[in-house]
Amino acid sequence: MSRASQLTLFGTSMFAVSTIIFVHFQQKFEKEAMHQGVIRDMEQQRIKKERQLDFDMQKALEEEYKKGQTVSVSPAELPAKNLPDR
Repeated sequence: MSRASQLTLFGTSMFAVSTIIFVHFQQKFEKEAMHQGVIRDMEQQRIKKERQLDFDMQKALEEEYKKGQTVSVSPAELPAKNLPDR
């Protein structure tokens, strides 16, 4: 084989190997990035669930407190449109 053909074979072989290595590492990094997205989504769902549980607990407490209270409207709190004209 001539020197030029050996260099061409070596160059193309190195290009092919470097392309394969590059694609391998790129896929590895993309997979890790996707996994981080899944972890982030799971954390957001956990936080949302906690907030919903807190909301439900607050609503139940509000209902319980409303049962024990009697609320009456004083004349001062009535809207002006319901009062007779003077």
